[in-house]
Amino acid sequence: MINDVFIKENERIDDLHRNGYLIIQDPEKFCFGIDAVLLSGFANVKKGEKVIDLGTGTGVIPILLEGRYGGKNYYGIDIQAESVEMANRSVELNGLDDKIKIVECDIKNVFQSFKLSDFDVVVSNPPYMNFGGGIINKFDSKAIARHEILCGLEDVVSAASKLLKFGGRFYMIHRPHRLVDIFVLLREYKLEPKFIRFVHSYCEREPNMVLIESSRGGKAMLKVLPPLIIYDKSGKYTDEIYKIYYGK
Repeated sequence: MINDVFIKENERIDDLHRNGYLIIQDPEKFCFGIDAVLLSGFANVKKGEKVIDLGTGTGVIPILLEGRYGGKNYYGIDIQAESVEMANRSVELNGLDDKIKIVECDIKNVFQSFKLSDFDVVVSNPPYMNFGGGIINKFDSKAIARHEILCGLEDVVSAASKLLKFGGRFYMIHRPHRLVDIFVLLREYKLEPKFIRFVHSYCEREPNMVLIESSRGGKAMLKVLPPLIIYDKSGKYTDEIYKIYYGK
């Protein structure tokens, strides 16, 4: 029990290095990775905007965004009841109950819980891997988070488009090899790609992630931002990554 919040067996408390915020995680299920941190650093939330995270998992992105921008209109949805329950305990642990709401919700039925065109910003760190091939336990929480088992790329893009107000922004992190699929779906659902930024582990290696900002109903004009490098030659975080993680 910490700050009157119950911590279950196998769970741990991690420091988010922002505003003193903490997060509850269970290593046996799923823990957030650097992709969630990078997305929270890439997304931009303006004062008074309403934000929703699709497939929020541990709830780390809404918590990091609130720590970065303040405000009190953050929501997260996830289909896994255990993840939602744990994420809400993290929200309570940080005293953010009045600012962040985590809701159990299937993205395919998101409008049972939320209104059309009601958000200024949508963010998502969706499953990267196509479902198919290999042996996958489709009921395993890690598999659900990593593979398109219960939620495909089109489900995410479709929901984002319908949740956003006209001119609203959709921020996503994904894999570069899916870019063609992503761009086709964004255009199909009236989301115009505006900025992309490739993420490289090291400067001499090819990118392994890509950050994308698109606008609902925006005009065609895509800008490729300078690459984001995670590690320097010594294997330490670059200054930019250090700033994203620690705010310094």
